Amino acid sequence: MGKAKTKVKAKAAVKAAVKAPKLRPLGQKVLIRRLEAEERTRGGIVLPDTAKEKPQRGTVLALGDGKVLDDGSRAKFQVAKSDVVLFASYGGTEIKVDGEDYLLMDESDILAILS
Repeated sequence: MGKAKTKVKAKAAVKAAVKAPKLRPLGQKVLIRRLEAEERTRGGIVLPDTAKEKPQRGTVLALGDGKVLDDGSRAKFQVAKSDVVLFASYGGTEIKVDGEDYLLMDESDILAILS
């Protein structure tokens, strides 16, 4: 019974994490929420907030319309909503909406989709 409750809580956490603010990126911009930084090292050492690195992983929450091509059409995005992605350390612009921190970046700053 304990495992079932844990699964339900995990699913609720995923749904809450994917919920996007009322914000729509323009052009080839992507809205991302950073994943939480690790609290412990592999050896079990608890890290203080000052020693934590900003994670380079996040969840895609919203996409713009796509880059305008020379013929006037729009390019399709290679990422989709709810994809977990790896991005450059200093990529994007940090923004705060309704007390939540987000990153707004070009799709080209995304390095990989994590499966």
